[in-house]
Amino acid sequence: MKIDIVTIFPEMCLGPLGSSIMGRAQEKGILQLAVHDLRQWSTDKHRRVDDEPYGGGQGMVMRCEPLFAAVEALRTEESRVVLMTPQGRRLDQAVVQSFTGYAHLIVLCGHYEGIDHRVVEALVQDEISIGDFILTNGAIAANIFADAIVRLLPGALGDERSAVEDSFSEGLIEAPCYTRPVDFRGMKVPPILLSGHHARIAKWKTEEGLRRTRENRPDLLP
Repeated sequence: MKIDIVTIFPEMCLGPLGSSIMGRAQEKGILQLAVHDLRQWSTDKHRRVDDEPYGGGQGMVMRCEPLFAAVEALRTEESRVVLMTPQGRRLDQAVVQSFTGYAHLIVLCGHYEGIDHRVVEALVQDEISIGDFILTNGAIAANIFADAIVRLLPGALGDERSAVEDSFSEGLIEAPCYTRPVDFRGMKVPPILLSGHHARIAKWKTEEGLRRTRENRPDLLP
């Protein structure tokens, strides 16, 4: 998979997306990642990419010219153009999974009060939000979006079962997990996990995952 991220803060993506699983995926050739400074497509002598909104209002709006130029320079027949915006559909594991089938993603990062809506109308194929809250800019959201997708790509994780058994992969929160020591300050590992009885352990994990989902995320249950 190839991912091109277009932002006015490339440094906010380069660090997080060059480490851990993301870094190893690039080393293995599973991911081709490029982070682009939108200002390189600005025709303004000061490299500005924003202007005051028509109709008045607070803040600034990202201009359409550099965004069109960026997409047109990066886009191929295999590209899918995604805009990170709090106005998009909310990202969840099912949405993440749906993006793993694309060969090329161009991720546009909003900033200020938003982007000129002509970009959305003419170029953007998916508007994605990571939640109902406001961030400083879309580069932060783009990091999360890219990371969630890449870890599902074949070969990205050391153990392919990890992605399948993650929380939300089956719509539920994971069961609690434990490691050594067995007894820490009087808090003990549940005996079932020490039993070696795989069928009973699997049943316990399912029941505990359901219990924690009821307590913490009842909205996930039918």
